[in-house]
Amino acid sequence: MSTGPAVADDGGSGLASFRRNVWWGLAGTVACVLGFAVGDWVLDPDVPAGLRALTGLSTATTIVACGVLLGRRMRDRAPSAGWLVTAAGAALVAAAVPLAVGNFGIWSIAPAATIAVLVMFLPARRAWQALGLALLVLPAIGLVTALATGEPNVAHAVWMPALMVVAFGPAMLGMLRGWQVAARLDDARRLAGQLAVADERLRFAADLHDIQGHHLQVIALKSELAARLAEADPARAAEQMREVQQLAGDALRETRALVQGYRRTTLDAEIANASRVLTAAGVEVHADVDAGLAAALPQAPRSLLGLVVREATTNVLRHSSATRAAIVLVPDDAGARLVIDNDGARPVVAGDGTGLASLAERLDAVGGRLSWVSDDDRFVVTATVTG
Repeated sequence: MSTGPAVADDGGSGLASFRRNVWWGLAGTVACVLGFAVGDWVLDPDVPAGLRALTGLSTATTIVACGVLLGRRMRDRAPSAGWLVTAAGAALVAAAVPLAVGNFGIWSIAPAATIAVLVMFLPARRAWQALGLALLVLPAIGLVTALATGEPNVAHAVWMPALMVVAFGPAMLGMLRGWQVAARLDDARRLAGQLAVADERLRFAADLHDIQGHHLQVIALKSELAARLAEADPARAAEQMREVQQLAGDALRETRALVQGYRRTTLDAEIANASRVLTAAGVEVHADVDAGLAAALPQAPRSLLGLVVREATTNVLRHSSATRAAIVLVPDDAGARLVIDNDGARPVVAGDGTGLASLAERLDAVGGRLSWVSDDDRFVVTATVTG
């Protein structure tokens, strides 16, 4: 039996909660329908005690076995042979006892529910074919038994099993399909986030190549020239080496600036890039940015706010189940306030010099402040700088 593509556990995010809700919906439907329908008959004192006990025990076993099988299906695990045999055997007993004493109203509920659970392990096409077969077989059993026992209401013996198959099968397959679609969408969102991070790394690599490639090429040429001039013209060789030293210093400063975020884009560009990569990752982004305020900020605070935007965006992409995010830059009493809010991130606030804790220290050094707060499913980062 094929269970389809495996779905990774999301470590307790909204997808895991949805999976649990779907399981409770499916297992609860089986338990409630069987419990209420068979319970009245099991508690009927006019029915022999032995038959009631046997039917009650087999019905309870059917409910438990179906719940276990549904749990395995929701985690894309193959059904165990033991639970398959248990579910099928218990359902047969729960059907045979009422049918043997002429109760045509409840006998088909346990087998119809069990069949609906078992076909969930089949590919979609075969699952619907199996339900179609059950739609023929169960009413036929009811018809043959009714005719053999002289049941006057033959129509009831036929349409009740058909109704049970129609009630259980499509509903349970539909709920399973909803779970599968949600799981695939979550996989696609996760992949989009990974691609966005990869795209950002490529952008960084391209910037680094632009800096290092030019400087190293010139350094190599001037070093070669200095080596040739060392004996013939020591003064010119020394001049070339001084230029090499200056180029090496420039390359080092620009590389440090690139790593720390002081070189290249404006704060506006960082916010635009964050909006782009978050949208690509399936996060709905609302950006409210005072462009004039961003341009008027001094270089150091503006660059640090850009780093805050980048770090918060990275947190959402790497540690998040967020579906919505907001980036707001507004005037503050002393300068500007940046607020980045999302509904599902689990950020890493300590790190190796580039996390929120490190950024808080750097903002404090220029008279700013960085804080973050987690409130239920929301995570809010707030940075203030002086203008």
